[in-house]
Amino acid sequence: MATALVTGGAGFIGSHLCELLLEDGWEVYALDDLSTGNLANVEHLRSQDEFHLTVESVLSSATVSELVHKADVVYHLAAAVGVRLIVEQPVHTMVTNIQGTETVLEYCNRFGKRVLIASTSEVYGDHREERPLAEDDRRIYGPTTQKRWLYADSKAVDEFLALAYHQERGLDCVIARLFNTVGPRQSGRYGMVIPNFVRNALSGAPLEIHGDGKQTRSFCHVQDTIRALKGLVDERSIGGQIFNVGSTDRISILELADRVQAATGSQSDRVFIPYDQVYGLGIEDTLHREPSIEKIGAAIGWRPTRTLDEIIADVVEHTRAAAELQPVDG
Repeated sequence: MATALVTGGAGFIGSHLCELLLEDGWEVYALDDLSTGNLANVEHLRSQDEFHLTVESVLSSATVSELVHKADVVYHLAAAVGVRLIVEQPVHTMVTNIQGTETVLEYCNRFGKRVLIASTSEVYGDHREERPLAEDDRRIYGPTTQKRWLYADSKAVDEFLALAYHQERGLDCVIARLFNTVGPRQSGRYGMVIPNFVRNALSGAPLEIHGDGKQTRSFCHVQDTIRALKGLVDERSIGGQIFNVGSTDRISILELADRVQAATGSQSDRVFIPYDQVYGLGIEDTLHREPSIEKIGAAIGWRPTRTLDEIIADVVEHTRAAAELQPVDG
């Protein structure tokens, strides 16, 4: 039986990836400190003999060493994520993302294990052009005084580290840049727009739109994303390369609000929050974000299969089901 380690395995994407690997007959070790992950995400897996959860930080060298040694392949998803968390806890973001990745890479290299590093579309920075972004595009960042870009910088360092280990020491690695993965179990706690829109639409609360809402994003269903991650690890001929993973169906945030309200039948008001008031701290935002996915398509034949309407419907169903499980006072 093949064995995989998934760091961040109790998180949103990680828990879905654990499910996929178990369904395909893998033994799965999940590592998560539960800072942004949730035991509820993997509770239904814990009765399976092939699933093992370790609650510890990816910064723990001893723990990472032991788990990497047991694994045949490693999916490194553990990271500080979400704009709110990033601007409120910049030290946590930098240390977790950079030091955690360095620890994982060190032991994957020591024990000769293939590793996927989950990166982000944020590394492209503040592109103003409305066009798909390719893996070799230049990165355009704002000033270091804007905390939003420290997340992009930390993940870019992760990529540099992985590529350096590959070039200098022969580490078998692949990098996946994820573009706005969405689906059931995603928390809106740290600023993710679709779960926040859906939760507020269902409860009748206002939909909070940052800026004028004309910024555009593309959203990829988590089930499509995890298929891409597994496919990239399974294809052994693509070591040392970077691949975009995301949907090319780009939409403005205003249009997204329309779609969510149509799907929920919501009459919620909309509140526009200027960027200098977002989270009470102020952030910079990037206007457009859409991936070019020709490279991953050529490498492993992947492309997303689920539409934005299907994504929204799945999030609505999950949010309603979760609300029904909440205890009622009295």
